Amino acid sequence: MTLGRNTEGRDLRTRLLIVGAVFGLGLLVLAINLYRLMVVRYDEFFALSKDNQYKDVRIRAARGEIRDHRGEVLVDGRPSFDVFVTPAFCLKCSTEVLPVLGEWLGWDETKRARVEQSFTAAHGPQRYQPMAVQIDLSRDQLDFLSVRLFQLAGVSIEPIARRNYRAGSAMAHVLGYMSEVTQEELNVVNDTSGSAYFLGDARGRRGVERAFESALRGSDGLRKEVVDARGKVVLDEATGQVMSSDVSAPVPGNNLVLSIDARLQAEAENVFPGKAGALIALDPQTGFIRAIVSRPSFDSNLLSRGVTAEQMAAFAADPLQPMVFRAAAEHYHPGSTFKPITLLAGLQSGSFTPHTVTNCPGGYRLGNRVWRCHKESGHGPVDARDAMQKSCDTYFYRVADTIGIDPIADMGRLFGLGASTKFSVAAEVSGIMPDAAYHQRVTPGGYTKGMALNTAIGQGDVNVTPLQLAVMYAAIANGGAVFKPQVVERVETSAGQETQSFKPELVRQIPMSEENHRLLVDALTAVVNEPGGTAFRSRLTNVMVAGKTGTAQVARLGSVRLKTEQMDYFERDHAWFAAFAPAENAELVVVVLNEHGGHGGSDAAPAAAAVFKKFFELKASDAQGFGPDWQVKAPLTAAPSVLSKPVAKRDEKPDPPAAMALMPVDAGHPSLAGDLPPTQEH
Repeated sequence: MTLGRNTEGRDLRTRLLIVGAVFGLGLLVLAINLYRLMVVRYDEFFALSKDNQYKDVRIRAARGEIRDHRGEVLVDGRPSFDVFVTPAFCLKCSTEVLPVLGEWLGWDETKRARVEQSFTAAHGPQRYQPMAVQIDLSRDQLDFLSVRLFQLAGVSIEPIARRNYRAGSAMAHVLGYMSEVTQEELNVVNDTSGSAYFLGDARGRRGVERAFESALRGSDGLRKEVVDARGKVVLDEATGQVMSSDVSAPVPGNNLVLSIDARLQAEAENVFPGKAGALIALDPQTGFIRAIVSRPSFDSNLLSRGVTAEQMAAFAADPLQPMVFRAAAEHYHPGSTFKPITLLAGLQSGSFTPHTVTNCPGGYRLGNRVWRCHKESGHGPVDARDAMQKSCDTYFYRVADTIGIDPIADMGRLFGLGASTKFSVAAEVSGIMPDAAYHQRVTPGGYTKGMALNTAIGQGDVNVTPLQLAVMYAAIANGGAVFKPQVVERVETSAGQETQSFKPELVRQIPMSEENHRLLVDALTAVVNEPGGTAFRSRLTNVMVAGKTGTAQVARLGSVRLKTEQMDYFERDHAWFAAFAPAENAELVVVVLNEHGGHGGSDAAPAAAAVFKKFFELKASDAQGFGPDWQVKAPLTAAPSVLSKPVAKRDEKPDPPAAMALMPVDAGHPSLAGDLPPTQEH
């Protein structure tokens, strides 16, 4: 037994010696190899470590331009220097690189946390994609970082084309702006988009930038660059150039050609009379928009660069709400601009003819209440034409009392009121076209006939957007064709080849007799061109304009009539003017809403007259071959820059046509001078 145990002990020691020898030999081999790699072949492997990786570099596609219908550039690109970090090459990124970079660039805690979250979310191939962490470096920041980049592994500065909105705030609600995609958006966007988005990329927000994002964006290309282990590019020793190879070339985005005329747009911006409101100039034969203003506005360049928390707070606190697109996303009482609907409803009912006379003593009695006409002394006997020219409320009260609210509502809906116009590049509200059922549903106590009287003069619960009113007056001008309003005419490649065009879209044809249409156009022409008309002061000498003023009551009238300047701004009436010209075979509709502006005749009609004047001047000059060459471009009052640069007049061209002037006030008509009472009309 003792002998056996000694034998087992010797065997165990032998085995331990063998195992130890094997481990020792392995460690020796490892040490020798480490010495060979780290000392003997150091220079060889150090050289290999400098060029053994490739970095994928996106060749960004140029975003398409946005132009007016004559080809003048409204939106293009501008150079911007942005800071990128590649996670795979950013050594000690969270502990050293990002804190230093954030300190140099003035990041707050929210910005730094967002950048770190982006790096944490990057996995697999995404770690080799440069991520934008700061856009639009200032000149001082660019100079400061350029000489310190060697201290930050994986950090680079690249020139990027950013959006340039040449007119600043002009048409901002229609053009839109750009902003960076969020982490939450990436998965959804990349699942539905033809080309991938990456952190730091920008997308169109609002307007045509958003609606035509896929057409404008284009497709990025790809280039592989040789980099060392720190992500620094490797230069070819012979040429000194970056060692790279192109995998795919970028495809630039398509250009959009709008129906806007930049020259007319500039005039509309300059003549708009108020702090807030909208102006729309539209082709009544096609529905294409030639100019559109929404005030107040915002600077698309500012929002595309990114706004601070303080700037966003200022936007939110502004009582005039500059982010609201007043042309389509806000509705208002139309006032007397609605009266053509009431007149057509009365004529179509058969209860009224063009020659039906109503006496206006200054008001209309319904039950125990007298509904006031804007002219306290009354208009006397008036027929349909007189009532429209003088905007006699009493006549329209009688129509409503006779036929009720429903026929008026039905006529309004035919013209598109109370429903979306299908304007595809911006959000819009539907407005309200009330009928008896509507009041039974939403009004305490239900429908009463007095509600029909309010509706007849564009008050009560009637609400329209300026765009709806433009569509309505276009249908009046062209004899009953309701067109979808549009602002994009076509899409073109960067080489100018058309890829998509947009034709006029007829929504419906309103059955309107020739007699009624002729009466309505004649009456609206009298509003502007005959003494006693509420827009007589804004008539033109060379062109017959047909239109209707409107003063929409905001606050309930008191026993004392106050002048506009005596009222708080937000209690003042809205000033409207809706018109088309020429009265026969109309070529342009203009609608002006001067929010809390006062009176339609004095505070809206002159702006429309100026736009008509400019339109026909441009038409005359273009027809004679001047084009835009002789036309000096005026700066936009709503923007820090102009839509187009000034062009000198050519010596070889004849003088441009004489400007059409506004007629002076007729001193023989005292009703046209001074302030008009702040009621439902003027």
